[in-house]
Amino acid sequence: MSVSNRFRSAMLLLAGMTGLVHAATTADDAPPLPVATMLGITPTEESRDYVANKRQFQLHTLLTEQRHPRTMDLSRRIANDTVAGLQALLSVDEDVARTMDAVAADPARLALLEQASAAMQRALREGHRLYFYGTGSTGRLAETLESGLWRPFWLRAAAQPFWPKIEAALPGIADRVRGEITGGDRALISSLEGFEDLQLIGRLQLQDNGIAAGDVVFAVTEGGETSAVIGTALRGAEINGNDPSRTWFVYNNPDEVLLPFERSRSVLEHPGITKINLATGPQSITGSTRMQATTTSLYALGVAMEDAIRGLLAPLLTAEEMRALGFAEGAGIASRLRDFGRLQQAVAATAPELAAWTEREAATYAAGLHATYLALRALMPVFVDVTERSPTFRLAPLDRVDAEERRSWIQVWAPVEDAGSAWDALLHRPFHGLDPALYEAPFTQQIDDPFLRRAALRSLALAGGEQRLLYDLSFSEGNMRRGGPAAGDLGAAILLGDETPGERGLAWLRAFAGAGASLFVVRVAEQPLPEGAGAAMRAAAPDLHLLDVRIPSGDALELNRTLALKMLLNAHSTGVMAKLGRVVGNTMTAVQPGNLKLIGRATYLVQSHVNAVLASPAWRASYPAHGPLGYADANAILFDIIGQRRTDPALAANPEVELCIVRILESLRLGRPVPWADAAALLREQRLDDYLAAFDGG
Repeated sequence: MSVSNRFRSAMLLLAGMTGLVHAATTADDAPPLPVATMLGITPTEESRDYVANKRQFQLHTLLTEQRHPRTMDLSRRIANDTVAGLQALLSVDEDVARTMDAVAADPARLALLEQASAAMQRALREGHRLYFYGTGSTGRLAETLESGLWRPFWLRAAAQPFWPKIEAALPGIADRVRGEITGGDRALISSLEGFEDLQLIGRLQLQDNGIAAGDVVFAVTEGGETSAVIGTALRGAEINGNDPSRTWFVYNNPDEVLLPFERSRSVLEHPGITKINLATGPQSITGSTRMQATTTSLYALGVAMEDAIRGLLAPLLTAEEMRALGFAEGAGIASRLRDFGRLQQAVAATAPELAAWTEREAATYAAGLHATYLALRALMPVFVDVTERSPTFRLAPLDRVDAEERRSWIQVWAPVEDAGSAWDALLHRPFHGLDPALYEAPFTQQIDDPFLRRAALRSLALAGGEQRLLYDLSFSEGNMRRGGPAAGDLGAAILLGDETPGERGLAWLRAFAGAGASLFVVRVAEQPLPEGAGAAMRAAAPDLHLLDVRIPSGDALELNRTLALKMLLNAHSTGVMAKLGRVVGNTMTAVQPGNLKLIGRATYLVQSHVNAVLASPAWRASYPAHGPLGYADANAILFDIIGQRRTDPALAANPEVELCIVRILESLRLGRPVPWADAAALLREQRLDDYLAAFDGG
């Protein structure tokens, strides 16, 4: 039985036991937990609380949490054929193209984006601000809208001879958009536990950023259920007197699957909030909403923002001046949405060329070596993809400047001289941290749940403005000493549009080539690389590999380039991790259960993979029959390994989900409790995917 068929069998089994699972999830009247009991595990207080009281975070019914049929066997497909694996990953972005086409063809849905553009224009003309807020991937989306699209556009506009006309009519326009991630700019680097699950922090960050009546708030959540984002939406409606044109909620799941969740319902049924549903379906990697969900929302909101800028500038500038800024005549929201299909096709066509980079980076990490990415204009999308690998695939986050040893496999540099200049290149504004003076008292006094309160206060200590001093993203002497290239390392320089490496970029190429690193230059542009630029790069690094991705004609915000690079990087980094065994089928078995949603995802992954094996013909033919693993049982075992990993370094090398699956199945197979250490030893000998293959029945 294949991985996909085995998993489908488990889904049918789970569907039949749903009532049993939920009937058995209270702390007082739950039936015995046979597997946990066999393993000598008593559910912790935190596990009992989660199962009984945190049902609103048990989100495995969401469409974004389902498995995509095109990538069901990704881990084995890409192991045998990198090109085929990448083609499967990139093909799922066709779902985004279909969604964009559907919105363009539906007058009601199209009208919502047109109204969003009009709301932006009105607020900006009145001297108000736009506030984009999200958590995790959508938080990075919010920061991309501000620092990756909005601010660079106005920098380009300021270099034009007609800038004085714009400045006179729209003073301070570049500072009128704010993109914020839950936890502040420090959360761009790695997630801060406890924040996502609090509506309170969304309200406090809105206050922290000075958002007031008249400002337009866009609260963006892939799942449609993120507490921090919901807190932002509800507070935005409150300060704007329930004017639905001032508060927007953007999400990627069908209403019918969200309405059972109380916090989602509070927004979806709120008359003072306008809802934009951009559901596209399952993600190419199960639950990894950094993929298609965030691509959909970023493109749709970027198109609306572009249209708003057009509306602001068209009365001020001539047709020639508008063209100089990148605005195509006659383009509107509907046509821009339809453009996505051509963009997706251009990116998907790169799979055969992309494969060499994916294979080389995977081999670099497998050999215990490192990768360094260099980007300037592309710094935001590169930084976003690299930092999102950490929570998705259980990697160490970027190293701090005071780290005694390198734990991160990867680093991101900009071709600038110092850390301050690198932060400027990324954000185009000052770094924003969370001031404990604003947050500590509300956290202490208003968070009733003791687990969440402790997590939030721990994270607050890591979210201040001083955090920027701990990370250096520059191509500097200090970084060369700390993490300079070694033989066999990988370097990847990323270019957008007509950007060329410049002297500092060429120096970087020479340094990495001289050290014996493999070098790739990845370029996303509308026009071919100029011969002079190509010759200069070859002179600096004769053996470099060039991936020149050609996309359809440009746009004012450089949204096409940003989205093309995002899709390319998402497929590449996911392909790298799949080749390294960090994916099983198309599930994130290496996921780090660092918040309530991810604890639920991890629990469901344990339950699903175990029950898939128990339902397989190979298991039934060889081992004693066993009833399906219940949700509460899986959760108790998960919390046990979470606690064990904190005190036993020998267990820390393996993800919780994988350890749980192997320990449960080995114990059931052998008819005796297998220790955690034995499960870890088995995973050192073979990948989980290979272990599970033994139960496929040939």
